[in-house]
Amino acid sequence: MSTLSALDTAAAIRRGDLSAREAAEQAIVRIEEANPQLNAVVGRRFEAALAEIDAGLPDGPLTGVPFLVKDLGAEIAGLPATQGSALFASAVSTVDSELIRRYKRAGLVILGTTNTPEFGLNASTEPQLHGPTRNPHDPSRSPGGSSGGSAAAVAAGLVPAAHATDGGGSIRIPSAMCGLVGLKPSRGRTTGAPDSGTLAAPVSVAHAVTTTVRDSAALLDAIAGPLPGEAFAAPTSPGTFLDATRRTPGRLRIGLATQARTGVDPHPVCLAAVQQTAKLCEELGHHVEETVAPFDFPDVRTTGGVLMGADLVVIVEDRLAALGRELRPGDVEPFTELLLDHYRGLTANQLHRALRRAQEIGWEVGQVFTSYDVLLTPTLPLPTPPLGLLDTTDPASIYEHAAGFSAWTSVFNVTGMPAISLPLGRDDDGLPLGVQFAADLGQEGLLLSLAAQLEEAAPWPVPQ
Repeated sequence: MSTLSALDTAAAIRRGDLSAREAAEQAIVRIEEANPQLNAVVGRRFEAALAEIDAGLPDGPLTGVPFLVKDLGAEIAGLPATQGSALFASAVSTVDSELIRRYKRAGLVILGTTNTPEFGLNASTEPQLHGPTRNPHDPSRSPGGSSGGSAAAVAAGLVPAAHATDGGGSIRIPSAMCGLVGLKPSRGRTTGAPDSGTLAAPVSVAHAVTTTVRDSAALLDAIAGPLPGEAFAAPTSPGTFLDATRRTPGRLRIGLATQARTGVDPHPVCLAAVQQTAKLCEELGHHVEETVAPFDFPDVRTTGGVLMGADLVVIVEDRLAALGRELRPGDVEPFTELLLDHYRGLTANQLHRALRRAQEIGWEVGQVFTSYDVLLTPTLPLPTPPLGLLDTTDPASIYEHAAGFSAWTSVFNVTGMPAISLPLGRDDDGLPLGVQFAADLGQEGLLLSLAAQLEEAAPWPVPQ
């Protein structure tokens, strides 16, 4: 297993203690040994990656670091872009996404793609197309979703870090279940080009899952920033995000929220992890005060669902138009088909009202940050579930179980605010639990500074 972080790997390569080719070959061996059980990696470009190393990598901050990319939200020329769906099983990317170009300029060595639930619609990564990914802490458990393949690969030590996306918790949920650092950046901090994702863009954003706070910051530095003409751009952050991890956050006002106006009460072990973290924050000199989260889970779920659902309809319709045919049985999973049937009839008025409501929710949640610098909540209200609980072939079952897993994360997708999950707890079986910190739009630097302080005060286990 890998014991080096991404930044440590890059430093070892710069010193000459390790070559980029050796780092890649070691990662390839780890993937080939572990993936038959883990099922985290679904697309491979090993020979192409080694050829890129031999041709000479760019001189970047992460030169030579092995990396994996989620099979959703970014495309790599020459690799399948399935989005976890049989409908896209034959799709092959012809160009790199802008995000991939930025990763390559930073010197990352992209070895392949990771498993994801169909279109990222599930909080567990068990698509019918590729089969379930297993949690390295317990193969019978879910790794979370929708970035579960990336999270499992990093938690198992296959690579030091991996690309991930988050439209309702899809970075933070698998980070919590796999014991990783998962930062969802502010709306507009990273680009999705050339996929405009018009309606999903206010909700979904790309970044990574990592073992350390510093790696998360360094990767965000490598990809942050809008393209000219971008519809959404996050406020400029002073200095680099990596610099933020070296600064003390000062004495912060922290709002501790374990209850919302309506919604899902946290399981006792999840509540205990948050309370323990609050105590640690107080020991570090921060002021912690209990508050009620100013949002309604059903309201957030409905609003975000309309924006993501409309985008889903367009994705499927465009693919069918490219194939020149209608939807066939088996093209999409039963849960996806149910969502398509539900959202296909959306009117312009409904879309407009959802966009308006998203802004209103943002203003309501934003009031919290007039009293507090950051908000501390559970990442998940429930411990890591077994594989099969979130089964998309049983729409009734997934409706019953799935909503709770994004109850505390999806609000920050609707508002566009940054939020980070940190592995600061364990459940009764010894599996990781995440706690979440959120801040106002553009305040990733503040979150990373606090996260680095907590990581130093209470280090979490990393892959051995």
